[in-house]
Amino acid sequence: MKYSPERREAILAKLMAPHNRTVAELAQEEGISEATLYSWRKQARDQGRLLPNQASTPEGWSSAEKFNAVLETAALSETELAEYCRRRGLYVEQIRRWRSSCEQANDVSAKASAQQAEITKAERKRIKELERELRRKDAALAETAAILALRKKVQAIWGDEEK
Repeated sequence: MKYSPERREAILAKLMAPHNRTVAELAQEEGISEATLYSWRKQARDQGRLLPNQASTPEGWSSAEKFNAVLETAALSETELAEYCRRRGLYVEQIRRWRSSCEQANDVSAKASAQQAEITKAERKRIKELERELRRKDAALAETAAILALRKKVQAIWGDEEK
């Protein structure tokens, strides 16, 4: 069955707030296969539309969906933001928290890089200490082996003096 773009949009709107229907519920209600609804949802997402996964609450949205919501609301006034949130079933505080997370994302990676650099530096220092200790032990082992070899030669030349 062919659906008009308007009917298709109306069906997809039921996946969003305030309806928050699952694909399975909507498929049963509309008499459409779940595969078709998943395909429509994917196409709408590819066009940049914000359609949540199966999560019933916005907190269950993927990072990309939350980022999209932040982008969509970046230039909105407080009134427009409140209206947007009402339409999407969100709270203004959620958008603000998601925006803060997005803004701090690069800071976190910079901090993580600095921590990783410190860890790497400490590991290199430990490796140098271990290599130094290994060289010392190798030298001691070589010296012990040389002494044993000399002792055998001495015993072979002069015999065993302990008798």
